[in-house]
Amino acid sequence: MHWPFAWVDVAWVAFSLVNLVAIVIFPHWETVPFHFIWISLTLLYGFRVWSTKPTAWVLAVVMATTAAAIGWDVFHGAQTVVELNEVPLMAAMFGIMVWHAQRRLAADNERDEISEENARLLATQRRFLQDASHQLRTPITIALGHAELLAGELAGRPEGRDIQVVVGELARLRRLGERLLTIAASEDPDFLHPEPVALDRYTLEVFSKWRPTAARHWVLGRLDQVIVSADRERLGLAVDALLENAVRHTAGGDTIRLSVLRSWDGERARMIVADGGEGILPAELDRIFERFRTGSQLGGTRGTGLGLALVRAVARAHGGEVTARSGPGEGSEFELVLPIVVPPPAGADRTVPGEEILATEDGMPAMTEGAGARVAHAPADQS
Repeated sequence: MHWPFAWVDVAWVAFSLVNLVAIVIFPHWETVPFHFIWISLTLLYGFRVWSTKPTAWVLAVVMATTAAAIGWDVFHGAQTVVELNEVPLMAAMFGIMVWHAQRRLAADNERDEISEENARLLATQRRFLQDASHQLRTPITIALGHAELLAGELAGRPEGRDIQVVVGELARLRRLGERLLTIAASEDPDFLHPEPVALDRYTLEVFSKWRPTAARHWVLGRLDQVIVSADRERLGLAVDALLENAVRHTAGGDTIRLSVLRSWDGERARMIVADGGEGILPAELDRIFERFRTGSQLGGTRGTGLGLALVRAVARAHGGEVTARSGPGEGSEFELVLPIVVPPPAGADRTVPGEEILATEDGMPAMTEGAGARVAHAPADQS
């Protein structure tokens, strides 16, 4: 609340009048009530922070009244004229405090304006990404369909290689648009439509779907039975992005391992995608989840630079997080952490240690006895 007077101003005026009277009545003790007036003015300004004009009026009135009270004591011989020097000194100190407070207030206002402008720009950027992705989706899909038809007609001819480049780039552009749209929408309240998801069974479905897509040594690790509240579609986009990244950064015969672990406190589920590929340089690892960041890679297809950014957006929308551990030549391990909201059934802690999970031909697991094995080895698919 600012000028005009508020109750705190009235209280201060009354307090100051009492101290002015004390200066006159007790001239030999005038220092105490004099400083009470100036100190209380400083405290009052700290709460009120008046604008420049009211502050100047208050300062002038206080200087005049305190100088008059001390002048009265000097006139009657109770104080020396030197005591009047206290008035400009206190006024100068108060002026410095006012200057500092005004600077701080101006800085706060500027920071608030910048924050509001940044929020507006972010909202505008998000709307632009959504609109652009929506508008680009249809023409890209149409162009891709025609390019694929043309590629079929030109198969076996020299021109076929050129049209395959067009098909590949259009497919990449479509993935880029879809991921931009997902990232832009990730902060909307209705982004997720969660449902209970048994993460161990979900991982088996993902394993079955991805195993035939690349000639890798696909491995199922430990699968703890955990249930999370997740949007299956959005979660699928994130997991697909992790596996696409693993395939891109591995070569034929390299291992890709999927595991689901429950944290020691039972509150979080950790879905782990580990690979034995080329690894990530330390300088790249710190910024790998930023948009349009692409690391060094083997001679595979070019990524969009949005896959890992999408994973982080989906993880945070679920109240979780994604982390990465890697080193050059040591492979990579990405950990998607999600909160557990439904406790597992009694007696269904985890896949029993000492058993192997072998992938059958249809990609689903078969339980067999193992000599203390903690993980399973699925034969590489050469299709």
